[in-house]
Amino acid sequence: MTLIKSISGIRGTIGGQTSENLTPIDAVKFAAAYGTFIKKRNPSKDKISVVIGRDARISGTMVSSLVANTLIGLGWDVLDIGLSTTPTVELAVPWTQAAGGIIITASHNPAQWNALKLLNHLGEFISDADGKDLLAIAENQDFSFAEVHDLGEYKEDHSFLDQHIQHVLGLRGVHADQISKANFRVLVDAVNSTGGIVVPDLLRALGVNHVDVIYGEPTGHFAHNPEPLPENLGAMISKMKEGNYDLGIVVDPDVDRLCFISEDGTPFGEEYTLVAIADYILSLGKGNTVSNLSSTRALRDVTEKHGGTYFAAAVGEVNVVNQMKVQKAVIGGEGNGGVIFPESHYGRDALVGIGLFLTYLAQKGIKTSELRATFPSYVISKNKIELSADLNVDLILSTVAEKYKDQQVNTIDGVKIDFPDRWIHLRKSNTEPIIRIYAEAPNEEEANTLAQQIIQVIEEIAAK
Repeated sequence: MTLIKSISGIRGTIGGQTSENLTPIDAVKFAAAYGTFIKKRNPSKDKISVVIGRDARISGTMVSSLVANTLIGLGWDVLDIGLSTTPTVELAVPWTQAAGGIIITASHNPAQWNALKLLNHLGEFISDADGKDLLAIAENQDFSFAEVHDLGEYKEDHSFLDQHIQHVLGLRGVHADQISKANFRVLVDAVNSTGGIVVPDLLRALGVNHVDVIYGEPTGHFAHNPEPLPENLGAMISKMKEGNYDLGIVVDPDVDRLCFISEDGTPFGEEYTLVAIADYILSLGKGNTVSNLSSTRALRDVTEKHGGTYFAAAVGEVNVVNQMKVQKAVIGGEGNGGVIFPESHYGRDALVGIGLFLTYLAQKGIKTSELRATFPSYVISKNKIELSADLNVDLILSTVAEKYKDQQVNTIDGVKIDFPDRWIHLRKSNTEPIIRIYAEAPNEEEANTLAQQIIQVIEEIAAK
C-alpha cells in the first residue's frame, strides 16, 4: 500500500495504516493543510471559496465528503460540482472566482487508488514551492479550525459539465457545423467513469449523431486497467476492427488524457494525439509548442514544418505549463495524450482535444489512419533498470551525461541525449532506486536497441 506526496498532489491507496495510505485521516490532514495554505495566500479575505469535484472512483464520495467538511471546518465555503472531470474543475475555479480547487481523482491509477489534486486560484496545479509549503503545514499540523458561528457553507452545482461543453463549442478552431457534415461514427471507451457522461454529450453537441459507448456507466468498477494504452483496450480495438466506426475515442477516469483508435482498429498512438492537434492549430497560424522531455520528436518536426519553435520541459504538467507561458506556446502538453490549449486554459483537457481533433479530421476529409500516416513515424521504448539502494543515482546520471557530451545533452530533468534521428531520456525515481529509460527511434527494434545500449552503459558504471 502506498502514499505518494508529489508535485501532482497527494495520491495513495485506500485503506490500511495512516501515513502509509490515503486513509480518511490522511484525507482530512491534507485537506486541512490545503485550506490553511489557501488562507495564507488570501489573508485579507474573511470568506474563501474552494471548488471540489471527483471522478467516479468507488472511494470518491467518501473522500469528497471528508475533504468538503474539513474545508467547512476551517471556515471556507465549498462549491461541490460533483461527478466531474479534472479540466472541468480547473475551469470552474476561475469561472466562480474561487481561491482554489481540489479534484478527487487518481487519474489513470487502478480503482484502489485515489488522490487530491490541488489547484490555485487560476485553476492550475500549485507550484513545486507551494507544494513544499503545504507539506510542511501538513507535517506540523499547523491548522486552526473555525468556531461554530464561523463554519463555512456547502453548496452543490452540477451544471459545470454542460458549461464545459459549451466552452468547447465556442473555442477558435472548433467547428460543429463541419463535424456534423462529416457524419462521423464514433465509439467511446469511458472506462466506467465520468467520461461516460460527458464525452457522449459533447460529441452530440458537436454534431456527431452516431455515438456508441462501452464501459459508459460511471460505477468506478473499471472494466480494464484505466490507463489508455493499447494493451488495455482490447474490447475497443476488437470493435473497431469490425469496420463500423470512423474513430475510437478513449479517455482516462478524470478525462484529462485522450487517445484515439483508427477506423481499422490500429492505435493512433497516445503520443500522436498532441502531434495531430498541434498540426491543426499551427496550420491556423505559426507559433511555438512545448511538451515534456519524454514526448515524441514528431511534435518538434511538425512545429518546425509550420515555422515555429519547439521547446522541451521537465516531466510534469506544472513544468510544461510554466514553459508554455515563458515561450508563449500556442499548443502544448504531454505525450500521454494530454493536450493543453492556452486559449481554453492551462490544463490537459480531453474535451478540448476532441473538439479540435474532430474538426481537423472533418476538414481533411480523410480516414483517421490516413491522417496518422501524414506524421513522422517514431516509436518509444519504455524501460527501467533497478539499482541497489546504496548506489548514487545522481552520480551515475552525471557520468552518462559526460560520456555523451559530444551529443546534444539536456539535464533539466534527469539526462536526455539527442542523436540525429533518435533520443534517450533517463530519469531517476524519487521513491526507489530505479532509473526509468525512455528511448525513441524510427522503429521499435532501433528504440529497443538504443535502450539496451544505455542500460549496458549504466550497468558498467554501477559495477565500478
